Amino acid sequence: MNNPALLALGATLLCGTLAVAGLHTYASGRAQRQALVERLIDEGPLPGGRQRHFTAVDRRLRHTRLGRRIQRKLAATGLDVTPGEFFVYVLVGAAAVWLIATALLAPFFGPLAAVVAVGTANAFLNWQHQKRIEAFINQLPDLARLLANGTSAGLALRTSLAMAADELEAPAGEELRVVSNQLAMGRSIDDALGELAERLPSRELSVLVTTLILSNKAGGTIVESLRNLTQTLEERKETRREVRTMLSEVNATAFTIPCLGVGAMLMLNAMNDGALAKVTGSPLGQILILVSLGLYAAGFVVIRRLGKIEV
Repeated sequence: MNNPALLALGATLLCGTLAVAGLHTYASGRAQRQALVERLIDEGPLPGGRQRHFTAVDRRLRHTRLGRRIQRKLAATGLDVTPGEFFVYVLVGAAAVWLIATALLAPFFGPLAAVVAVGTANAFLNWQHQKRIEAFINQLPDLARLLANGTSAGLALRTSLAMAADELEAPAGEELRVVSNQLAMGRSIDDALGELAERLPSRELSVLVTTLILSNKAGGTIVESLRNLTQTLEERKETRREVRTMLSEVNATAFTIPCLGVGAMLMLNAMNDGALAKVTGSPLGQILILVSLGLYAAGFVVIRRLGKIEV
């Protein structure tokens, strides 16, 4: 509140970042929709893709360890974003949050807010990866059913995988298309399916991949195995849905606690303008603030751990 110009600048940067990210999401979704329309009417794929931004930053970043790590995370999430674009978005967003926290609270909170913004971006990628895994797991019964039907009709496993890639929607269709392309390039079924299990780690997928690999090596009644696995995956799918519903209140509590802490600081600073600046003006006050923030973070982690049940 003490520096309206700084607050306005931070808000402008944040709004600009959100606007660019929104336009990027809209353009990506529109391109995917047009590609789907082209596929449905059998007119072939669209020529080219969307225009990439920050190409110079992307080229430099890909040669660094950080860039390669971002690339792996983005590839696992399936987001249509380059490492350079993600890096610039996070950098500008962290700068905007730094300025807003400095203007609203105190200069001491600026670097902390920037660190939280970077951590939030990393958590967003992890959440997107987990969301993609969950979506893939939900499609596993249909995948096993398609593979069983294709195998019972006399098709080879490679052909059944290619057929399933065409029939299923994303993310299963995209991942199976990658596997099918790898098989077409000469990779073995063991390596291609093993890499799929590494990209989307889950117990259900591991069981399916193990079943396919063993059946491909040793032969046997793969159709009967896949049909039994389909029924098991359907039951696990229902169980996971019930567990997620039961734990929704626990997860909501975990996110509410940090919000209460931030809201209390904002109320304190609003009632007594400059109170947080006075508190953080001494080393003792800074230590106490860090301890309190650490306790809120520990509470968030503990509640999330208590609400995490492996099915």
